Amino acid sequence: MGYAYGLLAAAIAAEVAGTTAMKYSEGFTRLWPSIGTAVGYLIAFTLLAQTLKTLSVGTAYAIWAGVGTAAVALIGILFMGESSSLVKIVGVGLIVVGVVVLNLGERTDGPPVRPRPAYADHRRGAAGDRGRRDSRAQPPVRGR
Repeated sequence: MGYAYGLLAAAIAAEVAGTTAMKYSEGFTRLWPSIGTAVGYLIAFTLLAQTLKTLSVGTAYAIWAGVGTAAVALIGILFMGESSSLVKIVGVGLIVVGVVVLNLGERTDGPPVRPRPAYADHRRGAAGDRGRRDSRAQPPVRGR
């Protein structure tokens, strides 16, 4: 599972780099920042897809989006001259707290449990049943 979190961290870094490059692309009118944006997002989504092989989609996406949002907000404040306020700082803090809480809820005993497909259910009367009864079925009520 540690490997998946490493891939997720790399996906976040690529997404943050792509978003930062997008700021400098000036609406995709500058070539190199535009290429940086495309490459950053291509790498980010590729790495995110790899993490979803072992992490649950809800937790992985929440971490990816939350940490990426917080990082971009801080980069904007620290390096791009965006204004900072107590409200912005508290908002970034709440994002980080939310990611931590979601991460604490993640199962650590193996890959996420996947639900059984609907077609795998054995139903009485379904095609291919050949008259067998579902062992969970109740006996018919008689004498009413």
